[in-house]
Amino acid sequence: MTLPFARRCVLAACCLVMAGLAPALVAQSKPRARALGVPFDGTPGTLNAITDVRGVEVGHRTLIEGTQVRTGVTAVFPRGKTWSPVFAGWFAGNGFGEMTGAPWVVEGGVLGGPVMITGTYSVGVVRDAVNSWFAEVLKREIPWHQPVVGETSDAFLNDGIGQHVTKAHTFEALNAARSGAVAEGNVGGGTGMVAHGFKGGIGTASRITSGYTVGVLVQANYGTRESLTIAGVPVGREIVGASRTSGNQPPADRDGSIIVVVATDAPLLPHQLERVARRVPMGIARLGGTASNGSGDIFIAFSTANPGAAAERDVTPLTWLPNGSLTPIFDATVQATEEAIVNALVAAETTTGINGNTAQALPTDQLRAILAKYNRLGP
Repeated sequence: MTLPFARRCVLAACCLVMAGLAPALVAQSKPRARALGVPFDGTPGTLNAITDVRGVEVGHRTLIEGTQVRTGVTAVFPRGKTWSPVFAGWFAGNGFGEMTGAPWVVEGGVLGGPVMITGTYSVGVVRDAVNSWFAEVLKREIPWHQPVVGETSDAFLNDGIGQHVTKAHTFEALNAARSGAVAEGNVGGGTGMVAHGFKGGIGTASRITSGYTVGVLVQANYGTRESLTIAGVPVGREIVGASRTSGNQPPADRDGSIIVVVATDAPLLPHQLERVARRVPMGIARLGGTASNGSGDIFIAFSTANPGAAAERDVTPLTWLPNGSLTPIFDATVQATEEAIVNALVAAETTTGINGNTAQALPTDQLRAILAKYNRLGP
């Protein structure tokens, strides 16, 4: 039976909407890396996510339109949807990339507002939209704010030159920010990203150590398939097949980039948070990342402790964890970074985008078999 034209149009529109939502829904429903038997060190928090750090909220806006648009934007609030600056530190493992607003984090040791992550050509509009959001949504006049926006390139799957992320999309990501479970894989800023030759994107994990919580969120878009190592096993070399279905595969020598956000409730000062950010590359290296010449490996760490971090006058009492007590925090950062990246790979779905280019999902059945072969498959 042929449906009336109007009804066919409504159904088609619904299908397009569902197509745009599907990656986020799938990313939340798939088993995560730990559930698949990938062994990791350390004790995760309740959600095994950056939102295990009390006050942290994450929001995504995913854009999937036609065959050209595979992009989005992700927001990470340190203390919820409010103006409440925190102490922060910044480090670049390799600077072939951008995190706008970082100079003041380095100079002043303070992060004001959320950390935003998006595609390379959307940094400007997202940066401007954050200031507009505080003025228009929170009705908060902030005399001076340099929003922090990190980027990785989604040009393999997305029409980056088209600059499809808008002010409205950024508002939607900010408004959507919540505590609780975090969607991973093909969502938000990670929608068009590729990692280690497979579909990459957003991933998160956390650790509990010495009475404190450390949470990590990554936008993974770096590395080669040949180098991919999970739990000490050369997974990238062992996987067979998983070849392209159409168009082109990611180049074997692709540089790519990775943005990592580290949150903790440990009372750390800015110079200590820079030290934490400097440990992120060790988690990336466990998986085979080498900070190649064309990779933008940029990291920011913040502490939700010390509500007086934003004080601009007078003497402000602070608490801090002595340097001699930082090693467990460093270990937790390395461990959570490693697991967050694997979670991104496991959650991501095969995606075909611009020019028919296809990034295949990491085949988790093969992952389990390879880990078992090397006696590394967990329960």
